[in-house]
Amino acid sequence: MQDAFATALERWPRDGTPRNPAAWIVATARNRAIDRIRRERTLERKTELLARLEALRTDEEDDVSSIPDDRLSLVFTCCHPALSTDAQIGLTLREVAGLQTHEVARAFLVPEATLAQRLVRAKRKIRDAGIPFRVPPDHLLPERLRAVLAVLYLVFNEGYAATAGDALVRRELCDEAIRLAKLLAVLMPDEAEALGLLALLLLQDSRREARTTPGGDLVLLEDQDRTLWDQARIDEGLRVLDRALGLRSAGPYQLQAAIAALHTEPKTDWTQIAALYAQLAERTPSPVVELNRAVAVAMAAGPESGLALMRDLPLDEYHLYHAARADLLRRLERLDEAAEAYRRALELAQTEPERRFLSQRLAEIS
Repeated sequence: MQDAFATALERWPRDGTPRNPAAWIVATARNRAIDRIRRERTLERKTELLARLEALRTDEEDDVSSIPDDRLSLVFTCCHPALSTDAQIGLTLREVAGLQTHEVARAFLVPEATLAQRLVRAKRKIRDAGIPFRVPPDHLLPERLRAVLAVLYLVFNEGYAATAGDALVRRELCDEAIRLAKLLAVLMPDEAEALGLLALLLLQDSRREARTTPGGDLVLLEDQDRTLWDQARIDEGLRVLDRALGLRSAGPYQLQAAIAALHTEPKTDWTQIAALYAQLAERTPSPVVELNRAVAVAMAAGPESGLALMRDLPLDEYHLYHAARADLLRRLERLDEAAEAYRRALELAQTEPERRFLSQRLAEIS
């Protein structure tokens, strides 16, 4: 109920008082409660499962694992190497992190039906092959680390930029991902990518309070009030990044953390950011990485250069692709093309802050 009243204080002055305020409060509170209960029940079920698995361990296994947290243990348990990496990550996001199927599908940039089929196939494989799920001993943790890092990264991403809803940021997911990343860094202090992921999450999260207005509207990075950035988080993230880079050559999370670190500089070096995205594209090729590189190139060398790199990217169902194209076309004053791209982004965007922002930009050029 408190959450519902807080939401009302934010939204009613902007959107107007609903026709039935009491019903609105009750409905909003009920929806928040259902969401919270669902997530708590998911954790309770999995924690109970872990306890049962622990009870089945033999005396010889009593000291095989030193994972200091139940949920982190569950993540390692579900990231079973007998499954494909995508299946490990998808199942863990759904069954342990409590993300909904459409949220997991967004993380993989696939239709919800496709993701649902993958999960069904993975569960069938677990059942038919009799794959045992138990907390892995310490010496087997490294072989599961890649999938575990991806799970924490995608949980944070869903918190940092929600798939749908009234709010852009889901704070509880950001906080939980950072908490688990810190535990992982303590558990595996010599793993450079574990430190790189933690640095990335801290640096990204440092801008949380500046990313939306008090009314919940989206604020672009270049327009953010930097006095609202959490300097303590930035300092911590930079320290962790230095440790990570000192261990071995930069991996994907270290590269992304280095990009996030450059954004904390008083003057953004877009040429260096574009070069880091080029390295990231070599290490982990993906259309989204190429889109980010294109945006960085556009900021460094002009909108035409960025649009050329975006031309053949297979991201027609990704709203940020169309939003980025629209912005570059707007800067070039190709307003008809920009309007078309904004309209396509609006069709795909599912959070209200993003939809309001895109609608405003479209109205400005129409």
